[in-house]
Amino acid sequence: MSSDTVHQKTLVKEIMSNSVISVDSSITATDAAKMMEDTGVGAIAVLENGSPVGIVTDRDFAIKITAHSYPIDTPIRRIMSAPLISIDPNSDLWTASDLMTTRNVRKLPVIDDDRIIGILTSSDLVKYFASL
Repeated sequence: MSSDTVHQKTLVKEIMSNSVISVDSSITATDAAKMMEDTGVGAIAVLENGSPVGIVTDRDFAIKITAHSYPIDTPIRRIMSAPLISIDPNSDLWTASDLMTTRNVRKLPVIDDDRIIGILTSSDLVKYFASL
């Protein structure tokens, strides 16, 4: 079985991280950054009315807060990346890898029934493929 066949049959839900931090879009950038630091994550899912609408990554902080000189009490909705690019847990790794490459994202929320159930990162893919 070739590695192409293996990653086409391996599903996102098999290697995604189930640990995802979600916050309401009204919290401040400072509070979100503190949560990211406290939990050791590089991204937080942003919700409005309980539904995922965006993602804030460490890169968003570097570019949007620093480069644009936004105040640190800016609501997170102002710096989030939206619309949210996500994937279904039953998608294969080839689809996930292609989506991440074509949309230039490194973190891909996994959504099932309008709920974020996990996150797939480019690091997850590299570790998986390196283990084959």
